[in-house]
Amino acid sequence: MEQQKIFLLCALFALFLKAWGQGDTEQKMVIIVDPGHGGIDPGAIGINGLSEKELTLNLAEAILRYNKTVLDNPYDMYLTRYSDTLISLGHRTRLAKALKPDLFISLHCNHADNPKASGLEIYLYNRPIPQSHITMAKAMETYLQQQLGYRSRGLKRANFQVLRDNREVCPALLLELGFLSHTDESRHLERKESINALGLAILMGIKKILE
Repeated sequence: MEQQKIFLLCALFALFLKAWGQGDTEQKMVIIVDPGHGGIDPGAIGINGLSEKELTLNLAEAILRYNKTVLDNPYDMYLTRYSDTLISLGHRTRLAKALKPDLFISLHCNHADNPKASGLEIYLYNRPIPQSHITMAKAMETYLQQQLGYRSRGLKRANFQVLRDNREVCPALLLELGFLSHTDESRHLERKESINALGLAILMGIKKILE
């Protein structure tokens, strides 16, 4: 309950900031970045002990930081969690319904029984969605492949709650950014410089698909 109270206070503060900024002559686009898992839910655990919850939060923080330092803060960016806290999927999507962002991106890492499984996956909701959302996903996939040399396993469809609940709110993408069960990808993702490069690439990908 305490974690939910903290989340609700953060959501109310985000709403206040958005409302306060509506008087500006130039309205900024709103982006919600959702670091998957958190708290008692570690997500996938890599062969090197790296937890998905830690990686996704570090990555979200890098995106937030580079929005300010590299792009000079063109987007109003909000995270669904700012610490190692378990936030329910319902609360994550309620934030989107309150803020009505221009884009919702959920960050994850994959895991498979097959240790050779590797590559990037981008998920969209598995029911009919606007073609513009599909175009955004394809552009993000292409950009990450070009900038980072990621092998893509293609665009995929799923009934994940963060996609389903946002279907009529905003474009929503769920990124699976490599396999923690793959030796090379897990080792790559544990390096700070790799997280920084990936965070910057995702931010620039966001810029590209919203232009």
